Amino acid sequence: MNLFAKLMRRSETAVFLIVVAIMIVIGAINPAFWQADNLFNLLRANVVIGIMALSVLIVMVSGGIDVSFPAFAAAAMYLTVLAMNAYGYEGVVLPFIGATLIGLICGLANAFFIHTFRMIPLIVTLGSASVVRGLLLGLVGTSIVNIDRMPPALIAFGRSSLDVGGAKLSVMVFVYLGLAVLVGLLLTRTMTGRSIFAYGDDAESAKRVGFNTRRTVYVAYGLAGALAGFAGLLHASMIWLANPRDFVGYELDVIAAVVLGGASIFGGRGSVLGTLLGVFLLVLIKNSLIIMRIDNTWQGVVIGCVIVIATALTAWRDRKTLA
Repeated sequence: MNLFAKLMRRSETAVFLIVVAIMIVIGAINPAFWQADNLFNLLRANVVIGIMALSVLIVMVSGGIDVSFPAFAAAAMYLTVLAMNAYGYEGVVLPFIGATLIGLICGLANAFFIHTFRMIPLIVTLGSASVVRGLLLGLVGTSIVNIDRMPPALIAFGRSSLDVGGAKLSVMVFVYLGLAVLVGLLLTRTMTGRSIFAYGDDAESAKRVGFNTRRTVYVAYGLAGALAGFAGLLHASMIWLANPRDFVGYELDVIAAVVLGGASIFGGRGSVLGTLLGVFLLVLIKNSLIIMRIDNTWQGVVIGCVIVIATALTAWRDRKTLA
């Protein structure tokens, strides 16, 4: 089989072609779409959902599912911002480390229950999300930290941009791509990554060939939580406010993006490139619906249909491969 045929059989190629086709259609309808400012804003809109998608990708490759990341992101974001205000901290490095650690601890708690008690990941992550949100709103508070009370250093970091031909490209895009490269290297160039793929393909076989399945589960869910925590604080820095009720409903969009990118719902398959393309396609679809002035309710219908169709296609592909 030649290189071209191999490329055409990859799900990443199909997603890329769909992205190009949609961009051409939107550009034909509204030429302003091709303006640098609009394209850079489109890339900026990928950042937070993209980092969360990377976290879900790791878990999905391991054969699990995670719907707790929005709650972890909200908790890490809100607690970190409150701590920065309480102590008058002016930097951003320690806050991002702190938010990442909060997410990591929450993710490790998921791993503990999933591995120790052999519980279904969906049930565990649903429960942990409810617990974290409940504790955050019940014990910490529900008030929104607006721009006038946001730490100035965090706002300045979120506003960082590069001037490209007179248009502003957010530095956060490079943060996102840098994390994507690191996750890609982890999954494809390390034994830990191989163990995650092996565990997702067949947990019992992975254990028999010598992989430490306990460590694999902890790494997968721990990293997922850490990325969610980081994404939460990054989100606050980009929109200049911290809302403890934020990220509700993000599960749908993020899982849709990962599935669109070709990750298998059965585990053992998925790629960072596919996830990046899936995120971009999802953001592009939502942007297109806004341009066409489609009501938010119908946007949810479209995204839901995308999930069902993409999941059906990946399931059909995986069963065909097994056959």
